[in-house]
Amino acid sequence: MKRLLVLGALIALAACGQKSSLEPAPDAALPPAPFGAEAQPSAEELLAQQPQAAPDRTVELRRRSEEREDDPFDLPPE
Repeated sequence: MKRLLVLGALIALAACGQKSSLEPAPDAALPPAPFGAEAQPSAEELLAQQPQAAPDRTVELRRRSEEREDDPFDLPPE
């Protein structure tokens, strides 16, 4: 029982942490600038997701059933 409490306390302690801005390690540098870029992107710019990486979700609801189109990749197992 004591081990379970200690384990729970360690997990809770590990879960609470201070969030701060990310910076490279003191002996490391940011990756080189992309080819053709005029300036070196910052860490925040490198972490920002492009629209293709996180597309918007469509919330279109279906109001009635529809026939499915043929899927050429829906093959039976061999």
